[in-house]
Amino acid sequence: MGLFSVGIDSGSVATKGILFNGKIVEKITIPTGWSPRKASEEAFKILLEKAGIERKDVKKIIGTGYGRISMDFVDKTVTEITCHAKGVHFLNNDIRTVIDIGGQDSKVISLDENGNVLDFLMNDKCAAGTGRFLQVMINLLGEEIEKLDKLASNAKPESITSMCTVFAESEVVSLLANGTSKESIAAGIIQSIANRATALLDKINISNEIAFTGGVAKSKAIKKAIEEKIKKPIYIADDTQIVGALGAAVLGWNIK
Repeated sequence: MGLFSVGIDSGSVATKGILFNGKIVEKITIPTGWSPRKASEEAFKILLEKAGIERKDVKKIIGTGYGRISMDFVDKTVTEITCHAKGVHFLNNDIRTVIDIGGQDSKVISLDENGNVLDFLMNDKCAAGTGRFLQVMINLLGEEIEKLDKLASNAKPESITSMCTVFAESEVVSLLANGTSKESIAAGIIQSIANRATALLDKINISNEIAFTGGVAKSKAIKKAIEEKIKKPIYIADDTQIVGALGAAVLGWNIK
């Protein structure tokens, strides 16, 4: 029997991999690019190389995420809803609600004391408030996404009211044309994402602690904006992007 399990989470923007043996042994995040299948295979290969092990040392490979249907080398595929719940539970078993904002969708998950999914809501009809929305907005400002928090710090948020990425894009173009500062627009973008996240959270029964996962959770300013709106602290993992892959690895590890 293998000494490790592997979880691969292939999202629309990034593919994440975890090598696990009861704890995280190795982790990897690479761009998904045009082929989730190739990115997933590459992530798996890198994990093995980093650990100096072979395929026979892995007892189970579990695939999740947007690209999971293309992973023909995995033992099993599991929804990202289940994997995010299990990943968060492994990191902090006090968590009962997860808000996950990825590249293409936002989701809120309610879980029990064992990390099982009780309920979930998903916004996958529109990119508003997702990583793609954030990237489009930042590109309009001619800035890098990593600089969002710094750009928006101490600025008065400019209201961005459109719920659709296309209309929000027009709104930002008009604001720039009218001389509104990049800083105020960046602060407005943060508030807009926080508003959408809070609207999702309002639709689910929140108990105990809340976790924020996904690439968008890297922004401390967005985390703070959500906390201010819900008047409750939010747990953030050290690496917010690997939670789904971690959950997949945990599930693989627990398969007898």
